[in-house]
Amino acid sequence: MSKLKHFFGKLNQIDMFSPYFFLPFILVLYFFTSLFDWHKFEQYSVRVSIWPVVILALVCYYIGVYLIDKLQWTIPTFGLSFLGKYVIHFIVVLTFLGLVSYLMMLFSGNLGITDEANRRNLDPKLNFFSQLLWFGTLLLLSYKMILEKNMTWKRAIVYGSIFAVVMFLFLLMGYRTPLIIMLFTGIIIFHYMVKRVKLTWFLTALVVIGVSFSMFGFIRVLTEDLSKDFNNREQPNVELSAEEEEKLLTAEQKVNMTPSWMRAINAESVTSHIVLSKIIEYTQDEGYLKGEMHQGIFSTILPGEQISPRMKVTEVVNSISVKGGIFITREGRTTTPTFIGQLFLDGGYLLVAIGFLLYGVLISLIYNKVKQEGIRSFHSVAYAFTITLFTVSMHTGLLDLIFILMLGFVIIASSIIKTDNRKLQY
Repeated sequence: MSKLKHFFGKLNQIDMFSPYFFLPFILVLYFFTSLFDWHKFEQYSVRVSIWPVVILALVCYYIGVYLIDKLQWTIPTFGLSFLGKYVIHFIVVLTFLGLVSYLMMLFSGNLGITDEANRRNLDPKLNFFSQLLWFGTLLLLSYKMILEKNMTWKRAIVYGSIFAVVMFLFLLMGYRTPLIIMLFTGIIIFHYMVKRVKLTWFLTALVVIGVSFSMFGFIRVLTEDLSKDFNNREQPNVELSAEEEEKLLTAEQKVNMTPSWMRAINAESVTSHIVLSKIIEYTQDEGYLKGEMHQGIFSTILPGEQISPRMKVTEVVNSISVKGGIFITREGRTTTPTFIGQLFLDGGYLLVAIGFLLYGVLISLIYNKVKQEGIRSFHSVAYAFTITLFTVSMHTGLLDLIFILMLGFVIIASSIIKTDNRKLQY
């Protein structure tokens, strides 16, 4: 018993949100859970292994983190330090813009949580700017916590309650990604500014949060209005040989032997495994898109009808699976490619290596700033948001312009804002 207690004591000494642990741990856990596929791999004819590119991504990420850590480099000021005193004022303006946009969208009466069709038909401009509400609230509350000379539990609960209200407002929109970013950024900020989060507690919370969000998606699918064309679940009308039909039917029967609620627990990671495998398979035959994915991040804001990057992923993966008589993603819906898949589709192993190397470099640059300037600083907020966004993008891909703009803002703000010199202690 004493040895077990000692073991858990050692585990709890780990800073689980450091660049060396948090993102790699989540990435490995994510794809590990996808191995419990409930015969989905057989159903979708997964032929290509994803592990070489996953291992490459991890190695390049660690190289980036290690090099910057050893060099002790930090984010430069970009020559904008004179703007540091205006950062908070600008955040207030962004928050107000987000609040107005959210209220306009709310009063339109189309809450995304009520139906998938409503979620997809939210006003894109209002939805874009409304994200600034939770982003600004997060930064303002965090900055207020920094200014507290004595952060008590009572004050922490007050700040947490305000943030919970904002999270509930975005729950009404039906999107999970902003909620996950808000939740984990908040946990990391709490870890650095209020009370250190033990690894054992975090792992327990991770399981609860993961299952809760999985069930959120599961319930959303169960409550779909099947009378609407958008929710059509028919499979492609293609001619299959008797052998192919039998093989597909057998695989479906095997899948259905597992209760749907159990499959839903890790459905996201299983689907991402399948999607990444199909992306690699697609590039073997059709070549890379050579920047089309990343160009689509910006082209979607242009006038006229544009194909979003995730819709392009749907076309890519379905172009392969449809031959087997099945859709990976229903027509008219988008597909999350994972960040690895996003990079691989545009440039293969080389772009994955470059992308994850840069991830490691950027995260380590900000973390070094935290260590040098102190945990009760805006740098901790910037680090919490950055590593959370990067970690979530392991599933979603970094394909939303609003998130990229948020990332750029917190990095620049962190580099120019003045903070007290309160050293990181562990």
